[in-house]
Amino acid sequence: MEDAFSRSISEVLGFFGVDPSQGLTDDQVLHHARVYGKNVLPEEKRAPFWKLILKQFDDLLVKILIVAAVVSFLLALINGETGIIAFLEPSVILMILAANAAVGVITETNAEKALVELRAYQADIATVMRNGCFSILPATELVPGDIVEVAVGCKIPADMRMIEMLSNQLRVDQAILTGESCSVEKELEATRAVNAVYQDKTNILFSGTVVVAGRARAVVVGVGANTAMGNIRDSILQTDDEVTPLKKKLDEFGTFLAKVIAGICALVWIVNIGHFRDPSHGGILSGAIHYFKIAVALAVAAIPEGLPAVVTTCLALGTKRMARLNAIVRSLPSVETLGCTTVICSDKTGTLTTNMMSVSKICVVHSVLHGPQLSEYNVSGTTYAPDGTIFDSTGVQLEFPAQLPCILHMAMGSALCNESTLQYNPDKGNYEKIGESTEVALRVFAEKVGLPGFTSMPFALNMLSKHERASYCNHHWENQFKKISVLEFSRDRKMMSILCSRNQSHILFSKGAPESIISRCSSILCNEDGSTSVLTSSIRAELEARFQSFAGNEMLRCLAIAIKLLPVSQQSLSFDDEQDLTFIGLVGMLDPPREEVRNAMLSCMNAGIRVIVVTGDNKSTAESLCRKIGAFDHLVDLADHSFTASEFEELPAMQQTMALQRMALFTRVEPSHKQMLVEALQHQNEVVAMTGDGVNDAPALKKADIGIAMGSGTAVAKSASDMVLADDNFATIVAAVAEGRAIYNNTKQFIRYMISSNIGEVVCIFVAAVLGIPETLAPVQLLWVNLVTDGLPATAIGFNKQDSDVMKSKPRKVNEAVVTGWLFFRYLVIGAYVGLATIAGFIWWFIYSDSGPKLPYAELMSFDTCSTRATTYPCSIFEDRHPSTVSMTVLVVVEMFNALNNLSENQSLLVIPPWSNLWLVASIVITMILHMLIMYVRPLAVLFSVTPLSWAEWTIVLYLSFPVIIIDEILKFFSRRSSGRLRLPFRFRRHELLPKKELRDK
Repeated sequence: MEDAFSRSISEVLGFFGVDPSQGLTDDQVLHHARVYGKNVLPEEKRAPFWKLILKQFDDLLVKILIVAAVVSFLLALINGETGIIAFLEPSVILMILAANAAVGVITETNAEKALVELRAYQADIATVMRNGCFSILPATELVPGDIVEVAVGCKIPADMRMIEMLSNQLRVDQAILTGESCSVEKELEATRAVNAVYQDKTNILFSGTVVVAGRARAVVVGVGANTAMGNIRDSILQTDDEVTPLKKKLDEFGTFLAKVIAGICALVWIVNIGHFRDPSHGGILSGAIHYFKIAVALAVAAIPEGLPAVVTTCLALGTKRMARLNAIVRSLPSVETLGCTTVICSDKTGTLTTNMMSVSKICVVHSVLHGPQLSEYNVSGTTYAPDGTIFDSTGVQLEFPAQLPCILHMAMGSALCNESTLQYNPDKGNYEKIGESTEVALRVFAEKVGLPGFTSMPFALNMLSKHERASYCNHHWENQFKKISVLEFSRDRKMMSILCSRNQSHILFSKGAPESIISRCSSILCNEDGSTSVLTSSIRAELEARFQSFAGNEMLRCLAIAIKLLPVSQQSLSFDDEQDLTFIGLVGMLDPPREEVRNAMLSCMNAGIRVIVVTGDNKSTAESLCRKIGAFDHLVDLADHSFTASEFEELPAMQQTMALQRMALFTRVEPSHKQMLVEALQHQNEVVAMTGDGVNDAPALKKADIGIAMGSGTAVAKSASDMVLADDNFATIVAAVAEGRAIYNNTKQFIRYMISSNIGEVVCIFVAAVLGIPETLAPVQLLWVNLVTDGLPATAIGFNKQDSDVMKSKPRKVNEAVVTGWLFFRYLVIGAYVGLATIAGFIWWFIYSDSGPKLPYAELMSFDTCSTRATTYPCSIFEDRHPSTVSMTVLVVVEMFNALNNLSENQSLLVIPPWSNLWLVASIVITMILHMLIMYVRPLAVLFSVTPLSWAEWTIVLYLSFPVIIIDEILKFFSRRSSGRLRLPFRFRRHELLPKKELRDK
């Protein structure tokens, strides 16, 4: 029954045919079970494990690598090769792909965990009336029409419509569903609101929420998937994970690279068709296979096998840094996504505020001698910690606030009219509440006031342990006063009272809504001298005006405290005793904004990031907070920037689009609104970060580009998120965004480094094939360079320091290519030099080296006909390992120099020296040591087809390698002079060489 909230009790009971005094009969239970189903969240079919594995290989670059590995394996078998060398290359490629697939499968299962943990919020048992008797049954056996009784501490087992109140009130904590900061009072009357949201359905008890006060009966109206919790489950299932911007660009780059590789491989094979018949190959088929092997080697050289591993490692390094900032990353790609976030949709309660209600202002009557004189005091401290001071209206601190009569009696009333508990949690290192937030705020206020009669009071309290300090003053007053009778809070009175005895006198303490307390007062206590005066109409008007100022202008939650002396013989209370009270003071409380939020908001504005505050609270309260934290500082008028969910839904489609572009505050929202907001912003090409902590937030967290859960939030929210804030702090999000931008910059640098290196390898193989000289590098040597020598420096580039102005530029566009036209030109120049230097080292050994044969260049080009001609040198010279060792070493050393080029995209090495990143220096040293090992340790030298080099050979290696720094310094100079837009003799027809796609595939 979807509209039970708008129907009367009799209509709902009549719909299910149930008598509230008897409950359902056994026949009705069976019938309703068939019609409505069981009260369980059904399990969804999971994708088979083998499908998850296959999905990880659905990538063009990966497929090319698999083909290359299989072809290498088959060619080794055809040629009769045996041993580890023959199968090393395909084995290494397949191991890399298997490792990447394992990471992908683990990531895929995260969403399923959220669905499993959602079931933890279902109640286990329920007190149900059937056949005229109450019994305790498993909650899974409930059916619509069941009459259920709930009381304090009960977890609601299904969606239910209130039918009978068994106490003065019923309050429910439904924060996991709506995000409301305080418990909600439930009622019996039907809801008349149009387009009612969860907060408006005050007669509905939602499945998974908890009763915090009172007792009542209700009729079940929704079970299983047809509950509010079931709707969230459906939303999680229907929400597809968004591909991160970096993943999109890498996929595009991979597709582009794959096409280029395929073209070059085919070109190399076609160019050498004329050499298939060369006698050295022993036939056309053998010649074709030989050049096919070269094409495969070219594919291995062009594809950066280590790129996925290095990207993952760099993101992992970022997560460690972010963990130190209290941002715990659950999904590695989300680290980079933060860097291009354009909109942050932030929860209000607990993220922008401390979620710790605290007393911020009090108002008392100072004197009435010369007309009513009211005094205001400010109270510092924004957490549950009993640390804070009280200041008068001029900002002067009160040394001994407990010596002022009104403040002292307010502290007494706050401690005694209170059912909450304040305690210190040593494991978490903070103070925690048990009970209502407003009552805990009063307890903390009593601790800040201290005790009278002790001149060393503040110092003495600070000497206590944190466990003792938590409620020391409260315990003092509870020991001083013996509680005799209590009048509980009721909705019609809006107040509560407690009768206490002390020193042969009985005192009534009352607290409640200011309008209720003031109307019941006939006198006031003066703070100047402790005298009592008559509450005149002028004083009453002043108090009511101050109350309106607190509640209206400052949006404080207000309570008033009053006392009354009663006869010693009185042992119980009645409502009549709550008359002729003496007014003590007015207390103003708020969920205070975090101190660091204002600066964080300013950082967002400077960084071009828009913040939208999203909350279930009412509009005026949220607007007041936004003014305090600076969210509205850049706005003149709030009319077009602040919307309730219902106001937004009533707008025409075009106006909704315009409103989204201006929105700064979105109030009175429920789960579907959050998800709708994310989707609408994403349609406008925004990169959205969404925060949340409740079960209700899970679908929106999963839908957002980056979902951010609170550390204090529910397990469901954390499972659906990409990142968890350990300290629930908005400022941490901003710090994480800065880290995300820095990580992207570093990611871009090492991608540049790896791709330019691989271009060099492609140039080397391609030029060697075109020139017709012997194979310069063996596939196993290329694999070594790609994995080991490229991998370590590329990873170390991830340690480049964050730029000082990282949060002073606008977010990069999601469709911004990792490699732009000018950068690609730079890659080609550097890559061409790397490849030509490698070829030059190979040719140098044959033609100029004293330890080489000093062949004419023509002889080198005719190496494949050596066996058919008479020569002055043995043909075995072309199988010597020295030339390939020289060329491989040139390739390694030139890439180490190129790694230094990537300390910065455009800054010279004279500005950012190598020692600015000691990790990079260390990685270069380690890489060179590893390279020395394979050259000078014989078993490894045999494995990699290399041999030790002489000093003369090392000298030429350095001569050929170092110029790469000079070339890149020249290119950086032009980049700085023209912002990367060098006027070349040709123009790229597109700003970016890499293919662009639509921002999102909807």
